[in-house]
Amino acid sequence: MPNILVVEDKDSMRNMLYETLVEEGYRVDIAEHGRKALDLVNNKSYDLVLTDLRMPDVSGLNVLEGVKDVDVDTSVIMMTAYGTIEDAVAAMKLGAYDFITKPFDTEHLCVLINRALENRRMEAENTLLREELLGDPGFANIIGKSQKMLDLAGLVRKVSGSDASVLLQGESGTGKELFARAIHTLSERKDRPYIAINCAAIPGELLENELFGSEKGAFTGATARKMGKFEIANTGTVFLDEIGDMDISLQAKLLRVLQQKNFERLGGTKTVDVDVRVIAATNMDLTELIKAKKFREDLYYRLSVFPLRIPSLRERADDVAALVDFFVQKYCVEMKKPLKNLTKDALDLLEKYHWPGNVRELENTIERSIILAEGKKITPEHLAIRLRRTDEIQLRDGAGLKEIGAFAQRTAERGTIIRVLKEVRNNKRKCAKVLKIDYTTLFDKMKKYDIGDKDLM
Repeated sequence: MPNILVVEDKDSMRNMLYETLVEEGYRVDIAEHGRKALDLVNNKSYDLVLTDLRMPDVSGLNVLEGVKDVDVDTSVIMMTAYGTIEDAVAAMKLGAYDFITKPFDTEHLCVLINRALENRRMEAENTLLREELLGDPGFANIIGKSQKMLDLAGLVRKVSGSDASVLLQGESGTGKELFARAIHTLSERKDRPYIAINCAAIPGELLENELFGSEKGAFTGATARKMGKFEIANTGTVFLDEIGDMDISLQAKLLRVLQQKNFERLGGTKTVDVDVRVIAATNMDLTELIKAKKFREDLYYRLSVFPLRIPSLRERADDVAALVDFFVQKYCVEMKKPLKNLTKDALDLLEKYHWPGNVRELENTIERSIILAEGKKITPEHLAIRLRRTDEIQLRDGAGLKEIGAFAQRTAERGTIIRVLKEVRNNKRKCAKVLKIDYTTLFDKMKKYDIGDKDLM
């Protein structure tokens, strides 16, 4: 969702612009004079600044210069009276995107703002394309600036310079393959093959043939020699997704590749030497599979020379807004639709949602909303998701005593508050007295546990 700064010294005009742009779904800050505007742009990033040209003390031209000094890519639209059009044209020569004369129609202003933001987005895409072609594209498709993602990116950069095997662990939909590709792209093997294979998508009896190839006559239908993925990826990288689904009999052959860097094709006796870096990924707990004799312990330690855990989207809620902006722009372009914006309620819902399917589910949700939204605003109704009630939250597999205790406390507190409220006929002061807590504490807990009139019926 774009950030917009409105700079206007007249209260009525400033308030009208604020209400109009918020209703359009933008994040809006306001400044009543140019000096405050300069302070804001020095401390916060804006996609667009809408500023009056004539203001006391610090003029709109001074604001324009200050904005461009901080970020030359920020779009600036000047508002001007008819008598200062020449000044507005001069401002455009200094880098303003456009100007609009007062009085103006708000619909025309919104069209102008959308056009400016679309132009900024296209310029950013062109810059990104140049970076991908000329620079370091390793993290081009990985969105997120939360501390967890920054820490993970630092580890990825460190391990990329080696040939160590990497085990990516995380829930489905967290983007494990993106990180695998980033490791390859940042490594010295970046110009060599990168081959990805999903171990869960290929039946066990066929997976060996896919990975290691076969000789003519190795099985019915093998009419010619077939090269496997490891042979094709020689000097490059093989990414083994869903490694926990690999049959244990095949794991021994994979272990040999990691240890000795060679193998035999199915039905063959000739040893094939390969130089391949292996990156594996799983959403399973491999230590539990080892206990169940479904995964080799020696293979686990060979694969997890450098383990990396990819955080779930729930753990990096700060990244939701950036991911939303990325996917909205992506699918508006793909579907050839005008750029859409999420309403504040829609973004709030996305940031509070628990995302069991992680980034993949978020992407699917945004794609669906772009299809459903006929106007330029995406509302909660277009998202087709709902927040879980506290009593619907289930414990994950393998939860520890601390997590079990917290869950039990939440369940007990919610049930007790509802029971007492019913007994005192929803008299909250009496309820707080019975529960021996402050009145405000009761309200906080009712909000936390989403207790409403529907629960007291």
